[in-house]
Amino acid sequence: MKNLKTLVATLLCLLLSFSMSTQAVAESITSPNGHFKLNFSVNEKGEPVYQLSYKGKDVVKPSKLGLELKDDQGLMAGFSLAEAKTSTFDETWAPVWGEVKQIRNHYNELAVTLSQKELERAIVIRFRLFNDGLGFRYEFPQQKNLNYFVIKEEHSQFAMAGDHTAFWIPGDYDTQEYDYTKSKLSEIRRLMKSAVTENASQQTFSPTGVQTALQMKTADGLYINLHEAALVNYACMHLNLDDKAMVFESWLTPDAVGDKGYMQTPCKSPWRTVIVSEDAREILASKMTLNLNDPCAYSDVSWIKPVKYIGVWWEMITGKGTWAYTDDVYSVKLGETDYAKTKPNGRHSANNEKVKRYIDFAAANGFDQVLVEGWNEGWEDWFGKSKDYVFDFVTPYPDFDVKMLNAYAKSKGVKIMMHHESSSSVRNYERHMDKAYQFMADNGYNAVKSGYVGNIIPRGEHHYSQYINNHYLYAVKKAAEYKICVNAHEAVRPTGLCRTYPNLIGNESARGTEYEAFGGNKPFHTTILPFTRLIGGPMDYTPGIFDTKLSFLSGDHSFVHTTLAKQLALYLTMYSPLQMAADLPESYERYMDAFQFIKDVAVDWDESQYIEAEPGDYITVARKAKGTNNWFVGGITNENPRLSTFKLDFLDADKVYVATLYADGKDADYIKNPTSYQIKKGLVTAKSKISTRLASSGGFALSLIEATKADKKSLKKLK
Repeated sequence: MKNLKTLVATLLCLLLSFSMSTQAVAESITSPNGHFKLNFSVNEKGEPVYQLSYKGKDVVKPSKLGLELKDDQGLMAGFSLAEAKTSTFDETWAPVWGEVKQIRNHYNELAVTLSQKELERAIVIRFRLFNDGLGFRYEFPQQKNLNYFVIKEEHSQFAMAGDHTAFWIPGDYDTQEYDYTKSKLSEIRRLMKSAVTENASQQTFSPTGVQTALQMKTADGLYINLHEAALVNYACMHLNLDDKAMVFESWLTPDAVGDKGYMQTPCKSPWRTVIVSEDAREILASKMTLNLNDPCAYSDVSWIKPVKYIGVWWEMITGKGTWAYTDDVYSVKLGETDYAKTKPNGRHSANNEKVKRYIDFAAANGFDQVLVEGWNEGWEDWFGKSKDYVFDFVTPYPDFDVKMLNAYAKSKGVKIMMHHESSSSVRNYERHMDKAYQFMADNGYNAVKSGYVGNIIPRGEHHYSQYINNHYLYAVKKAAEYKICVNAHEAVRPTGLCRTYPNLIGNESARGTEYEAFGGNKPFHTTILPFTRLIGGPMDYTPGIFDTKLSFLSGDHSFVHTTLAKQLALYLTMYSPLQMAADLPESYERYMDAFQFIKDVAVDWDESQYIEAEPGDYITVARKAKGTNNWFVGGITNENPRLSTFKLDFLDADKVYVATLYADGKDADYIKNPTSYQIKKGLVTAKSKISTRLASSGGFALSLIEATKADKKSLKKLK
């Protein structure tokens, strides 16, 4: 009996000791509103582990953190908790442009210092818990035994609590231009092959890899979004899925030799983000990604302005015109060809008369700028040729008179927007960049649309590797020296860097309107993008196609998979400070009453309210134009018609507004009758209610302008 008592006492002491040692390496924080709780610990192998819950529900089950290093024992295990610091931060800041006038940045923070005692080195993992989710990153202080290191892989896990529904695209190193797939996590492996084949991927890394931002929904109605913020000097993160355990794990984009990152301390990783809500509208309204980025890097931002533009672009996309001046590719050598002696193909779109036509249309309808693509030498012989030196970005074709056109635009109160297609030769672009930006400054250009079509040069690099990501940011910061705004296409998906560098006024980085001419986007595509691609920053989606049947083309061709009214709604649901009216002037001239909404809608906002939202199904948003009392509302749906009913209680209670509703016609259908629409006008107040029907892949747009005395006398209540 005595021996038994001794054994029991010993076991109790061991359990108590184990409990105390576990508690010694366990830390936790809650969000400011108390809804989220983060637990952090170091397990018996010395592996960092975190867990996230929301209102007592598991969002991320216990998940390991760490980095595998090349030719090194790595930063995966053997850690002990050396220090844990908690703090609280609360500020309100004003973006240069955005969906809202002010943003609150409020979080509780836990910074844990982990020591690998045997190797005499340490790292910090910093957690920030907001009212809308979690951000965490790795920090590497400067130290004797961790100076230069090469990342072989980052192993940040996100263990899901169930087989959630996900909206995903394949994990591709070079493009995000995919249609989305909706499926259970357990179905991704089976569906991946068809998704890749259907979208003609360039390079995928894994049969179970997906890209961020990844939007999910749990069986009990919780919305979860995984992404990253502040992607600087680091490779873009994809997510590999263990579909048996339902665990996502980070997978970085490699460089040409397969390495994932070259680091020198002191340095840090981007933030890994988990945005969570019971309400889909709060996912769309979240500003956590922006809040995890540094404040604006520029002291003077007066030159950065939101832009509404048109452009010589859509006719080339649809094949009506060409970027190239001649079809004689064999005689074209940049800097050597005498284009005056080369036979023009007769379809070159960027010619003086056509550009003047666009300038006239922009001036007559209140647009800020005119984008012109294909103005410069080199378009005949570059795509798919892996040529290092293609464009010099300053030499125009014979039928594009830079000085004359800029003077003509200036006389009309319009600017021309520059276009730089780098042909993915980033080395060539950088060697010409100062000269190209100076050329813009000398000729009155203050915005550029850059492109990175094709395989990256240096050969073997990928669009989302550390080296190329550094190039994209280099281009933005270099442009700022010349007071130029950048709209980068085919670049890495945004991660909130527009807060720090607000001249990054737009990106493509997803499947945009151009694909409507390449087979079409799925009707639910634009109901998903705000939950995925737009989480990191605005997209140059290029909406506003009115000729949805592309009637100027003959024979079999694509068509736009929306109604005309939905094209109007996209100016609200697809937020961007850079909005294009993408169709041809003659298309708008056939529907000038509907075009009025594009003329009226703002591009910068004081307030935004998401009225209704469900990923893959529908979105309705109301926005208040910057510095005014005017509101605009847009609503879209997927292939399923629906009735949208909402109150106007966001309006000022003591004011009367003129409401103009642009809605699908009674017989509208995106396939059978896409251009059927109706316009209603009348008076409304904050007590009014709007009820409107959305057709299959349809939408509506609503302008709410403060009424004048004359309006109140002449107009009746909107019914």
